[in-house]
Amino acid sequence: QVQLVESGGGSVQAGGSLRLSCAASGRMFSSYCMGWFRQAPGKEREWVAALFIGGSSTYYADSVKGRFTVSRDNAKNTLYLQMNSLKPEDTAMYYCAADGLYGGTCSKAENDYTYWGQGTQVTVSS
Repeated sequence: QVQLVESGGGSVQAGGSLRLSCAASGRMFSSYCMGWFRQAPGKEREWVAALFIGGSSTYYADSVKGRFTVSRDNAKNTLYLQMNSLKPEDTAMYYCAADGLYGGTCSKAENDYTYWGQGTQVTVSS
């Protein structure tokens, strides 16, 4: 069983930065994906970014490209999401997910991810 625990959320002003962490435990395959999703109040959950574990490929939604960076510390088995130049529209609950490898690439569909964290809240004020 894989467990994911997010941390690092908080409240910042527009233009600020936050770094989210996702600590993973348990056994996974040698190649899989870890991703970040977010869900704002009244909206559907949307994919934000993903990283291919076992390679170095990263993937980003257009809305965060150039502002967010996904990375992983293998020694700590922790996934990160560095968020810069934050905007009020980035306000959401952010979730870490794992096991989203589909067709040799990281899926953007939440149904392709098996394991989920509990989420961490990010609030950006204008």
